[in-house]
Amino acid sequence: MNRQFFILTDTGSDLPAEYYAAHGIEEIPLGYTMDGVTYGGENGGRMGVKEFYDRLRAGSMPKTFQATPEQVRLHMEAHLKAGEDVLALAFSSGLSGTCNSYALAARDLAEEYPARKIRVVDSLCASLGQGLLVDYVVKKADMGASLDETADYAESIVHNICHIFTVEDLFHLHRGGRVSAATAVVGSVLKIKPVLHVDDEGHLIAIGKAMGRKKSISALVDKMKELETLGPDDPVWISHGDCADDVAYLVSLLERQFGKREIFVGEIGPVIGTHSGAGTLAVFFLGKHR
Repeated sequence: MNRQFFILTDTGSDLPAEYYAAHGIEEIPLGYTMDGVTYGGENGGRMGVKEFYDRLRAGSMPKTFQATPEQVRLHMEAHLKAGEDVLALAFSSGLSGTCNSYALAARDLAEEYPARKIRVVDSLCASLGQGLLVDYVVKKADMGASLDETADYAESIVHNICHIFTVEDLFHLHRGGRVSAATAVVGSVLKIKPVLHVDDEGHLIAIGKAMGRKKSISALVDKMKELETLGPDDPVWISHGDCADDVAYLVSLLERQFGKREIFVGEIGPVIGTHSGAGTLAVFFLGKHR
């Protein structure tokens, strides 16, 4: 590791705790309420991902909340006081006000710590798409790149981090305003599964549909074939909302199409899972555009 500054992100990235520990970076914990109890955030309780999805399937309706400027400040200032510059990679501004909280905190802290440098990058990403961006940035920083070089690099590849995903239950997308009530009802009755992506502004956008679960998973791979610009060392990342069998099927399709390569599989945490629902399956990769 030859890093010249500190890297900060948040739990919108769905990176596992082991990743933070292994790479010496830090997360700002976003939070949610479920059945009247607050989880996550700075002082909330903790719930296992399996329990979260079990309760979601049983009918619980959680609500998420963004990081506040004060919360972001708490994390940033600790490193500024220690004499470290900070690069912050924020959850998509198209999905949360968290990125704005980063910007407000950075603005105030820049006045108080004029000798230090802070760069905030709007990832325009979510889940392990944000995580994949963080991973590329960590590798760049560990090669000795300066803060500005690394931040500029992050901004240059943001629109090349592709997010392609499908969901099992359309009603969670309806709750978030992503599909109409009629679409949710008809799609559920006819078993129509949407194929979605995250666009250049960081919003969730439907780009297709398939009849049935397996065809929707095949559609992820078909869309990836159109977009990918993977070099031999570029990984493919997958995240899922408690649907391990579907992950295995997706991996088999990917290996058949692209051969053996690094594939990282992680879970969609409660903050993202609140809006996407159980059974969400997503693939993230470097592409020519989103």
